[in-house]
Amino acid sequence: MPESASTLPPLRPLVGIVLVSHSALLAEGAAELARQLGGGEVPVESAGGLPDGGIGTSIELIEQAVRAADRGAGVVVLADLGSAVLTVRLLLDDADTLPDTVVLADAPFVEGAVSAAVAASSGANAEAVRTAAEEARGFRKL
Repeated sequence: MPESASTLPPLRPLVGIVLVSHSALLAEGAAELARQLGGGEVPVESAGGLPDGGIGTSIELIEQAVRAADRGAGVVVLADLGSAVLTVRLLLDDADTLPDTVVLADAPFVEGAVSAAVAASSGANAEAVRTAAEEARGFRKL
């Protein structure tokens, strides 16, 4: 007799992804694409712009997104521009309450987000998801 869904062991949590952009629209658009191409199961959160809706980055919004994306398997963060990277680094250096499994990827924003989501959807660990994001830098379009 087949096991019912309620008696099957729970699936391993997936690595979460956070996309940090100076623009809320850019962050959410990239997150939407990554969610869809990642199969819809990977927690992908956006942290774009400032709380008042302006252009910039916010440690508070990034921290909220990290917490929302964290399912216990780690979180990979991608940032759009250099100052967003600095904001993420400040958060990771100063936030004693964030898990140690939150890592920043040195990756292209859109291609890296999609590659990370696809890797995460396969059950890859945080380091493998970060590597997949970073390897997207070598993808050629022509």
